[in-house]
Amino acid sequence: MGCSWIGVAVPLCFAVLSLSVAINGQTLAMPPPLPTVVGVLSLAGMALLWREISSKRKGDKRTLGGLLSQYVAVKALGWLGRRQRKKLEADTLKVMQVQEETLLKRLRKNADTFYGRKYNFRCIKDSAGFRARHPITTYDHYRELVERIAAGEEKVIIAEKPLILAMTSGTSGKSAMLLSTKDTNSEFFLQGVAVCLDAMQKAFPESDSLQRTTKFFYTPTFRQSEAGIPIGPNSSTPASSRHMLNLYTTPAPAFEVPSERDTLYLHLLFALKDPSVGTLESNFASTVFYAFTALQEHWQELVKDIEQGTISRSLSLEPKVRRRLEVLMKPDAERAAQLRAHFQEGFGGIAKRLWPHLNLVLAVDSGSNQIYGEMLRENYCKGVPFYSPFYAATEGLIGVNLWPQEPHRRYLLCPRSMFCEFLPESSLDEEIPQTLLMEEVKEGESYELVITNASGLFRYRLGDIVKVIGFHNQCPVVEFQYRRGQMLNVRGEKVSEVLFLGALMKAVAQWPGAQLVDYSCAESGILGDSIGGSDPHYQVFIELKGVRNLTEEQRYKLDICLQKDSAVYKSFRIKGSIGPMRVQLVSEGAFKELRKQMMAYTSTSANTFKMHRVLRRKEYAEFLLGRTVS
Repeated sequence: MGCSWIGVAVPLCFAVLSLSVAINGQTLAMPPPLPTVVGVLSLAGMALLWREISSKRKGDKRTLGGLLSQYVAVKALGWLGRRQRKKLEADTLKVMQVQEETLLKRLRKNADTFYGRKYNFRCIKDSAGFRARHPITTYDHYRELVERIAAGEEKVIIAEKPLILAMTSGTSGKSAMLLSTKDTNSEFFLQGVAVCLDAMQKAFPESDSLQRTTKFFYTPTFRQSEAGIPIGPNSSTPASSRHMLNLYTTPAPAFEVPSERDTLYLHLLFALKDPSVGTLESNFASTVFYAFTALQEHWQELVKDIEQGTISRSLSLEPKVRRRLEVLMKPDAERAAQLRAHFQEGFGGIAKRLWPHLNLVLAVDSGSNQIYGEMLRENYCKGVPFYSPFYAATEGLIGVNLWPQEPHRRYLLCPRSMFCEFLPESSLDEEIPQTLLMEEVKEGESYELVITNASGLFRYRLGDIVKVIGFHNQCPVVEFQYRRGQMLNVRGEKVSEVLFLGALMKAVAQWPGAQLVDYSCAESGILGDSIGGSDPHYQVFIELKGVRNLTEEQRYKLDICLQKDSAVYKSFRIKGSIGPMRVQLVSEGAFKELRKQMMAYTSTSANTFKMHRVLRRKEYAEFLLGRTVS
């Protein structure tokens, strides 16, 4: 449901450092304020510390205070990451016990709510009793209850008041409104952020330096519920903690800019000013990709601003915000000349030339973001490692990637984050399907996840299909396969996103000079008479680089590739029950424009948006039909 990957509140590298973090009922104090740290260091200690800081600064021009503050934060979070990784490893040795503890903790905490009394949580003693008493659910089961919470009623589903009413991205249908709580946020930080930080630093030691990160983040818009609870995407601005601002190239005022276009310009401007950038970070690889396409379009204007120490007048900024940003701009003709030379060389491998010390791109590049990750690695970010850290959703943290350097993204399910059940792929359409537990799943089999989380979802069908590709100790390791709502199905053939993309990549490889930029499909039924009468078929919209036209033979290649990969689709094609797919080449930038339309319709944040691979709204398909060039 909604954001199937990462769309949650805490950034990976350095989450809210100013707060204390509760671990198993104990309070872990985060680093003291900088003056306190400096005050207790001896002169000899300061000298050693400064030597280590100097070795990590990579030409950074920040003050000693700023570098020291980051140094303390990195060391503290490094310690926390090692601690949490050790706890996770211990949990994977006793998965059955940990899952039972996690479930019962959820039920006890919410036993005195309206919902807990309805299902008599107090009487449930184990997972077998829970599964016998509570039905498998979808969002419709919770819709009215969430509306009561939005209106101000307390203790409906959960004991605590939600921090926000989090809207899902709506990729597989209408957006849903879920509860986001302190528990889901702290779990994400402790079991996800801290653990992945440890994995990242072990795999990429250079990421332990004191270089700053360019984080492509866009401040979301919230509205208020009847009871004054914020409603919007489950994400918060890095500027919400002053201790974090020193870690990013983008200054605080830029996070107050409401326009995505203007914020992106500022992200790029201040990143280009800093040649020592160490990490490019975003929730999804698509956001990084769109940042580089914007850079390719506006580099001359950006270089001019750096040369003159100005901020483009084309940006619609509030006067107060503009003044605060302009104070940070000083003319830098030397850096501008360097940048101009790099851009004039072309954009292949541009990231490493702009930022020679760049260590990492930190973003999800699997699932629907796979094609953006591949384009970045092949073009703009050649030679830069990628790390896809989490498998997460608006519903909470699901898994962590402990193998950052492996090209195939796999995720260890976090046994203390959610109580997980598994519906075998073969039984998804059964009226009352039977679920399996973590210790019962089999390697090589695919399942739909059913989760019980910390924010009031019980035996909830997530809609994600995952494949168990192995085990880490006793804990399943999974690959994301597809969303049930993003499946092509005109005659019962059920072609998943992963199956279709595989066929598409094979076909594009046979089109000389072609490079896939983006794609979406539609079932012919949603377009009706606008495409003429024919057997049910797939309408495929493709944006390519390197070609201006597709021959009929090339278009048919895609149909043949899918027939080779799907015996069911092939049988329907041979029988004539499904007609040949229609492949439309759309104009450059068509999907960028479609993305804007989709975001406006769903109120999805740019941080959590994912392109819909199967279009369910007629106006989206008609929009792409109107952009067809071949």
